[in-house]
Amino acid sequence: MPAPARGEIVRQIGQALRDKLEPLGKLVSLEMGKIKPEGIGEVQEYIDVCDFAVGLSRTIGGHVFPSERPGHALMEMYNPIGVVGVITAFNFPVAVYGWNSAVAMACGDTLLWKGAPTTPLVSVATTKIVASVLEKNGLPGAVSSLCCGGAEIGNAIAKSEKVPLVSFTGSTAVGRKVALTVQERFGRHLLELGGNNAILVDKSADIDMVVRAALFACVGTAGQRCTTTRRLIIHDDKAYTNFMSRVGDPLEEGILYGPMHSQQGVDGYLETLEQIRKEGGKLEYGGKVIDRDGFYVEPTIVTGLPHNSEVVHKETFAPIVYLLRCYSLEEAIEWNNEVKQGLSASLFTQDLGNVFKWLGPKGADTGIVNINIPTNGAEIGGAFGGEKHTGGGRESGSDAWKQYMRRSTCTINYTKDLPLAQGLKFE
Repeated sequence: MPAPARGEIVRQIGQALRDKLEPLGKLVSLEMGKIKPEGIGEVQEYIDVCDFAVGLSRTIGGHVFPSERPGHALMEMYNPIGVVGVITAFNFPVAVYGWNSAVAMACGDTLLWKGAPTTPLVSVATTKIVASVLEKNGLPGAVSSLCCGGAEIGNAIAKSEKVPLVSFTGSTAVGRKVALTVQERFGRHLLELGGNNAILVDKSADIDMVVRAALFACVGTAGQRCTTTRRLIIHDDKAYTNFMSRVGDPLEEGILYGPMHSQQGVDGYLETLEQIRKEGGKLEYGGKVIDRDGFYVEPTIVTGLPHNSEVVHKETFAPIVYLLRCYSLEEAIEWNNEVKQGLSASLFTQDLGNVFKWLGPKGADTGIVNINIPTNGAEIGGAFGGEKHTGGGRESGSDAWKQYMRRSTCTINYTKDLPLAQGLKFE
């Protein structure tokens, strides 16, 4: 099937998702626990990636290079890689599959998806929407296949040589195992792993902007985003002590903060609080399980810990943020970069000179580098992913599509002569 025809299928998938935007978004809220606007926003993200992939289907290209040999053409061609295995996490049960599936389908690949075992309803509903479009166009619904289950399914996907690319989203610990398993058979892996993201507050920053941005960055999705802000590195001149809501059913209007996804998340929250106390940290706010039905915990603000303490360097998938006082932008950048993860980081500043320090070679070492916006809430047009223990993967926009294709360097001789490259004579 030509790429533009594949793009037409993806366009129809985007429309089918638009038709189910609110009910599917509510199902995300019901099963995952994020508030309804976030659940609907997640489905909208899949729709937006479909729009991107439709355009991509008309622009997938290669390159033509000048050949050093007379009468020769040198070019690159891209072809589908085949089956893409997609293993997604509970916190984004729709959007991350959307990043992979829309782009992979435009590239000509088929998919085998293992969603999180705790969000099977969302996985089934999403797959039914996609399969219905495929079948209306005379294609097998299995072009976009779903296999529900636990770690045994993910392990089988990682081991299978029939799956040339495995896209995994989850913890760094599990991602390391996936990478080794896939690499052992010389497959490709695309990893989106943990983050220990920081907002740096320069002495020239607009504090009102910082507070509004940090609220969403720290407690959006109850701290269960890989891009959640976990460290606020604040310049001493910026009223450090000033950094000292609405909680309820995530399906209700006006709620900003819902429950955590599971008891496992609550347990991790409590274990980290115990470690904070042992290391001498002070809880400025929060630190308790909320007494109501569901997995509700208080957003927690911690002070009194050094920037390089063990608990500060650990990613806890919960709404806990550490306030750290620094004395220069250079020091703040050094602290930002010292953690093992490298996903997202933000600088709030009104100083133009600091902008380019932050973006330059001695600035942030993360895959996503922001100025005057929070660490989370990325647009789909840019590639999403991070460095170091975040895995190095890139999904969604930009040229992330190249990972879903097989690249060939092609040389065509349209003469009767056989000159060799580099002027080599073999006669």
